[in-house]
Amino acid sequence: MQPTSFTLIVFVLICLLTISACTESSETNAVDDALIAMLDESTNGAGLSHYILPNSDDYNAIPQDPQNPITAEKVTLGRLLFHETGIAVSSKNASGTGTYSCASCHHAQGGFQACKPQGIGDGGMGFGLTGEGRIPNLSVYDEADLDVQPLRTPSALNIAYQTNVLWNGQFGGTGVNIGTESQWTEDTPIATNHLGYEGTEIQAIAGLGVHRLVVHDSIFVGDKAAYIDLFAAAFPELAANERINAETAGLAIAAYERTLLANQSPFQQWLKGNTEAMTRSQKLGALLFFGKGNCDNCHNGPALNAMEFYALGMNDLSEGHNIDPDAAAHKGRGGFTNNAADMYKFKVPQLYNLKDSPFYGHGASFRSVEEVIKYKNEAIAENANVPASQLADAFKSLYLSEAEVSHITNFIENALHDPELTRYIPESVPSGNCFPNNDLISKEDLGC
Repeated sequence: MQPTSFTLIVFVLICLLTISACTESSETNAVDDALIAMLDESTNGAGLSHYILPNSDDYNAIPQDPQNPITAEKVTLGRLLFHETGIAVSSKNASGTGTYSCASCHHAQGGFQACKPQGIGDGGMGFGLTGEGRIPNLSVYDEADLDVQPLRTPSALNIAYQTNVLWNGQFGGTGVNIGTESQWTEDTPIATNHLGYEGTEIQAIAGLGVHRLVVHDSIFVGDKAAYIDLFAAAFPELAANERINAETAGLAIAAYERTLLANQSPFQQWLKGNTEAMTRSQKLGALLFFGKGNCDNCHNGPALNAMEFYALGMNDLSEGHNIDPDAAAHKGRGGFTNNAADMYKFKVPQLYNLKDSPFYGHGASFRSVEEVIKYKNEAIAENANVPASQLADAFKSLYLSEAEVSHITNFIENALHDPELTRYIPESVPSGNCFPNNDLISKEDLGC
């Protein structure tokens, strides 16, 4: 630690222990100064700008796939397709047609997560207030026909800061997947990597098929015919007969997803100069996050994530449907690469708006941010299937006090919480359907 940073932090601690010797103003200023110094140190001099998320319409500042430049027209189209239940025309049961969308498992109310341990697309019904009320419709669906995944639904928020996506990073024909081409098995969703796009684009393209959503000019009739002009505006360089398909739809959805940035959270406001945006406890939590807790060793950059994979010994998903305990997905990166060194290692997730969906870890084995912090603080693996030799070197006791855990929890839960994510939701979709779900119970829950 640099002397200047050390001096500031010592001064802060003295103030906290001897409140009578410091005015509230000087204490606040000292905490801010110490945090500024800490962030400068954490970024090797890059400073606060290293953590600032761009505005959602500042396309040049948002990380993007060079093969899919972000445009306002693509974002407009992608926003609608992402929420459009009218493209749910490949349901396993006729009753599910037109009832689900991408946003069924990635909705704003849940921080663009599912708000359930296991998201349900086709075969689900209901929404509740924030997605917590979605349940399987087993009265008409066989359990095997439910559209569910073997891991907790990852967040689409701040996805622009991932070159490869999903817990095992399998989607993306670039970045960390260069050299894994032998695993891009034909006739599987992973084969989409051969298109050569980054993970956000590949996931959006492949996800349409995986989640039984269809984009073809034959379905854009009636009210949905508006999409024909939207595709023309988004892809003017393509001939009319080449504009409407899963690839172009996925590129538009990916462009929209890249604009999903938690740039109105208190921490982001503080980074931009509003020193009153965070509370004293949240600032102390930030100091611990970037200091004693060493959280920034993995969670860094604007989204506080990383394109790295670690084994932390967390339990696999056990609450849900069609869960195979021997599925490759439970082996993390190794389940995709088949590399022994990658076994049980999962991608470092982003940290914004976590409290919107109270399930944590790839297997949703934790129910609060505080539980996760305590788990990492104690560093005792809960999953007996994970060999100790695979556990991350950084998975060791942090010796944080109860108060310190509380401050870090406050920072993550509240300072990293953008309260206005509904700004990313369209007022309506061309079909006129309810969204993100359009089944009878969801329509009642959502007031459609």
